[in-house]
Amino acid sequence: MTEFLDASTAPTQAGPGAPAAGDADARRALQAIRLEVAKAVVGQDAAVTGLVIALLCRGHVLLEGVPGVAKTLLVRALAASLTLEHKRVQFTPDLMPGDVTGSLVYDTRTAEFSFRPGPVFTNLLLADEINRTPPKTQASLLEAMEERQVTVDGTPRALPDPFLVAATQNPVEYEGTYTLPEAQLDRFLLKLTVPLPGRDDEISVLQRHNAGFDPRDLAAAGVRAVAGPAELAAARAAVLRVQVAPPVLAYIVDICRATRQSPSLSLGASPRGATALLATSKAWAWLQGREYVTPDDVKALARPTLRHRVVVRPEAELDGTTSDAVLEGVLATVPVPR
Repeated sequence: MTEFLDASTAPTQAGPGAPAAGDADARRALQAIRLEVAKAVVGQDAAVTGLVIALLCRGHVLLEGVPGVAKTLLVRALAASLTLEHKRVQFTPDLMPGDVTGSLVYDTRTAEFSFRPGPVFTNLLLADEINRTPPKTQASLLEAMEERQVTVDGTPRALPDPFLVAATQNPVEYEGTYTLPEAQLDRFLLKLTVPLPGRDDEISVLQRHNAGFDPRDLAAAGVRAVAGPAELAAARAAVLRVQVAPPVLAYIVDICRATRQSPSLSLGASPRGATALLATSKAWAWLQGREYVTPDDVKALARPTLRHRVVVRPEAELDGTTSDAVLEGVLATVPVPR
């Protein structure tokens, strides 16, 4: 079961609550990103949609999946479909905070220290295997992800806009890894699971490789830039205009409050989680061609938006309970507004 529907099948007809005609170009540009990424990645529509939603919401994404399911390729293909600067950092145990944010370097010619920007000064940062670096280096991203700036030697330096961190991690290998703390996880707008492909999709992957597909050469695969800062700014402005009725706002709050009362959780979703669910629901509604949010939009985004913001009790975890299972139970019990 996918986490949310395929935006390419979304209705776009006019009618009550239909978007303004000027939004159509921006929506087509954002949906075109999905088609470009599909030239390199097979069968990960939900993850691609999640990355597009994060772009619309000025959020960040944590991609979790076993090795070999194209997590890194997915982010690289997304970057190739955008006219935005992108950089990659391979997180390792010896990586230092200054290797990410930048540092002061002494210039012998001027006898002064000058700032050398790190790879975080980009539009799209791929933080590959983020859980392989110690907490001190992980924490170097906290300010960047929340405040869109980094402070070095007491001087804040603004990051470019747009700015998105797409981090990857392996859920099954724990040796040599460092668990992301709750404060770090809460900075991610979405946590997307990247599953193993189905049989037909896996056959398609092999057919592409058999025909000469090279994942290191996305240009040869035909992936091209189809959207840039102008299209993204127009799309973000359109998402802000999406309306949310008071009963739907209350529904979002009730879901988050229910997680705090769940006996299976030691930590429920915070108010930041509620605002994140509101933002992702609006972006998803807009991608579907509507200017209003429905309870189904909220349900569709609840798991990827909240799964990393709740903590399952150890005793429940030993019984095989997962955050997704708890959230499913919460969604089944919270009354849905009509």
